[in-house]
Amino acid sequence: MSFANKTIVLTGASAGIGRRLAISLAQQDANLVLAARNQQALEQTLTACTNYPGKVIAVATDVTQAEACQQLITQAIAAFGQIDVLINNAGIGMLTRFDEVRDISIFEQVMRVNYLGAVYCSHYALPYLKASRGLLVAISSICGKTGVPTRTGYVASKHAMQGLFDTLRIELHSTGVDVVVISPGFVATDIRQRALGADGKPLGKSPRDETQGNMSVDECVRQIIWAMERRKREHIMTLKGKVLPWAKLIVPGLVDRITAASIGN
Repeated sequence: MSFANKTIVLTGASAGIGRRLAISLAQQDANLVLAARNQQALEQTLTACTNYPGKVIAVATDVTQAEACQQLITQAIAAFGQIDVLINNAGIGMLTRFDEVRDISIFEQVMRVNYLGAVYCSHYALPYLKASRGLLVAISSICGKTGVPTRTGYVASKHAMQGLFDTLRIELHSTGVDVVVISPGFVATDIRQRALGADGKPLGKSPRDETQGNMSVDECVRQIIWAMERRKREHIMTLKGKVLPWAKLIVPGLVDRITAASIGN
């Protein structure tokens, strides 16, 4: 699949993987509809994408609101007349033990961003994706494959995302719309610094050593685009992520211990 002259809607485009992905797709002459809550940061991504032939617009969007997601898709169609790819990338983290949570509302907040945001955007974009026989992309996580301590809300949201898009893939089989679920591991972004802690507020710093074991954002984006070009059904980025689901069937206790040990590394 070539992205030249294709219209791509990308949520979570203001930072991290989303910003780098937007720039890489702009370099391939895609027409982009960039969405995020932080309008100032979103405008910075827009500026970084304007030196290429494709057209780019930015739409400030809170994906937790169904009406905002509907408006995003409406503006995409108004600007470009079609949607060829929807990339559900918007996400927020959570880092605290369940028994230490003091603000239980963080579970709803994480689920609304990571899961319901993808539901809303996909729902409103789907008629246009069917018309273009397009591509529906979910940026998930290896946390969508197994339990991970201190990340209960995040893991639950990614399991929900995985289930949603696995089911959509089956439902859409005869429509020409392909569904790809991307599952990165640890990537060198600030998502863990921005993750919600026990009090419901962003941590401000990561609890793990970010100098060890992280994939670069550029490599992560390269693999996302590689999977999208091939319209793969799923792409798991790390060897551990590929092995763990199978290992859970055979040695589930060992998988629990490996997962627990990886959090501090």
